[in-house]
Parts: sequence; structure tokens; C-alpha cells
Amino acid sequence: MMNFDQWLEFFVNTFSLIVMIVSLFGLIIPIFPGTVIIWLVALLFGIASGFGVLGGIIFGVITVLMIGSTLADNILMGAKAREHGASWLSIGLALLAGILGTIIFPPVGGLIGAPLVLYVSEYYRMRDGNKALATVKALAIGWGWAFVARFGIGVLMVGLWAVWAFTS
Repeated sequence: MMNFDQWLEFFVNTFSLIVMIVSLFGLIIPIFPGTVIIWLVALLFGIASGFGVLGGIIFGVITVLMIGSTLADNILMGAKAREHGASWLSIGLALLAGILGTIIFPPVGGLIGAPLVLYVSEYYRMRDGNKALATVKALAIGWGWAFVARFGIGVLMVGLWAVWAFTS
């Protein structure tokens, strides 16, 4: 029979794993900060269970991965749009529209706002609807690649946490 400490450890590990997996699949929704939530769960796990040397190292790596995942969105989307001729101003306006749209009209405001603002800005700049639409398509491709990157990073983060949680 398990004592209280063993039950508590089992509960913390199981709860942490469930929240991380839900967060991982929450990445399917582009505005869901799944890797940030995975990082927060790892932080709370470390506070509750103790970091130790291995935990400290793994948490440090998880932190770097979370930052990289967060930047992947903007870098990959912006790079694809830029590759297809979008100006830096248009990309910046689209990013701002995505952030504000998500805050003001969650969950779809950013999904609609960013491509719409990119299209309008590029159309105004080039006066060519086809070229403006090409930059929006490129932005969407960048979104797809950003999802792949975030999901892969999220899987790695959960895997590292599992090594920490189940070996220490």
C-alpha cells in the first residue's frame, strides 16, 4: 500500500503529464501557448518536487526550448512572407494585428486579423491583389511550419520532463 508521500508524488506526476499532453495538443490552435504552459507545469513540478542537479539542467533546457518555440512562430511566418516579397512594415503590422486580434477577439481574432492586415498593407504598397494574396499564402505556409516546429519542440519538452520526473 502507498503512503501519503507516494500518493502525492503519483498525483503530481500524473497531473503534470496530463496537463502537458493537453497543452501539446492545444498547439493545434495557433493562439494557444502550449509550450509556455508545458514550461509552467515543469516549473511548478520543480517547485513541488525539488529541482536537484538533473532537474535544474533539464529545466534549463526546457526553458531554452520554450523561448525557441515562442520565437519560431514569428520567425517562420515572417520569413515565409518576406520570402514572397512582403515588406517588414507589413509583416510588423500583421504581427501586431495578430496579437491585438487574439486579445480583443479570442480565439479567432488573430487568425483573421494578421492575414487581413498583411493583405491590405501589401495591396496598398504594391497595388496588386495577386502579389498581396501571395504574401498571405506564404504567411499561412509559415504558420504551418511554425506549428510543426512548436509541436516537435513541445514533444521534446514533455519527453525531457518525463526523464526528470520518472528518473529522479
